[in-house]
Amino acid sequence: MVKASPDKIVYAGVGKKRDEIVDAIRYGVLFFNMESQEELEMINRCAKAEGKKVNAAIRINPDVAISTHDYITTGKAQTKFGIDFETAKNILRLSWKYRNVDIKGVHIHLGSQILSAVPFQKAIKKVLRFLDDNKIVVEYLNIGGGLGIVYSFEKAQTASRFAQKIIPLVRKSKLSLIIEPGRFISGNSGIMVTKVLYRKKAGGKRFIIVDSGMNDLIRPSLYEAYHTVVPILKSQGKPLKDRCDVVGPICESGDFLAKDRLLPQMNRGDLLAIMGAGAYGYAMSSNYNSRPRAAEVMVEGNRFFVVKKREVYKDLVRGELIRK
Repeated sequence: MVKASPDKIVYAGVGKKRDEIVDAIRYGVLFFNMESQEELEMINRCAKAEGKKVNAAIRINPDVAISTHDYITTGKAQTKFGIDFETAKNILRLSWKYRNVDIKGVHIHLGSQILSAVPFQKAIKKVLRFLDDNKIVVEYLNIGGGLGIVYSFEKAQTASRFAQKIIPLVRKSKLSLIIEPGRFISGNSGIMVTKVLYRKKAGGKRFIIVDSGMNDLIRPSLYEAYHTVVPILKSQGKPLKDRCDVVGPICESGDFLAKDRLLPQMNRGDLLAIMGAGAYGYAMSSNYNSRPRAAEVMVEGNRFFVVKKREVYKDLVRGELIRK
């Protein structure tokens, strides 16, 4: 396992458990992104029991809308994430009560697959105004992640263009900037390779049935997300006149990877690449329908390494107990 330096880690999550908090304290993470007053009280108790003083950032919900799927919108007032400005002010005013926690920063996270810097600018301005109006002094501003990538025809912002819009705002505040670009780094660094099992026509539609399903890549089923699908071999077939759905073997109509796509004539055994599967792919996979998870392979130049073994049936039943 790669060992990350604890001073590069901020611990986020709306439902941190006590044992997780204690582990993070012992490891010495830079700070906790704190989501509620009760969580702050729990962190304070855990730190006191460990005989330590820890750093925290208060996660503020700036009530800023973004253009993305509702399920991955996290910066609106009606979501479960963060603390409203008034509650945050009261917590900071009484921060002296939490003797084992030093609130050193402010954290925001608006959601995921955000294609414009404008929502970030709005949220940052609201937070900086809040700090200034209430004469609150902190060291860090963590603006979270959420930078979108290109799955099909999106016009995603580049890192450079995003920085040009954000850095001037933060530079004036003299706060240390933290950003969490997960999907932006890994999303288009991975593909999912799947094999054609069968082809069929039904109800005036064409279907390509493959050996991957919603348990392997749930984004299309869960978010109606678009992933480009291409044949592994460019020479395969001629384009079809009719569109087809690329579907999996699971017993639900929601088990699909792509709908209404123009693909070349595919044959049984041909391989397809599902693009943009490097984020929220394997991490969201499951054993639903008693399906072992796929292998993960790292490619570097002309070399490759298996970094996660393919699961087998024994992996599905490992840990199960039968009472005799």
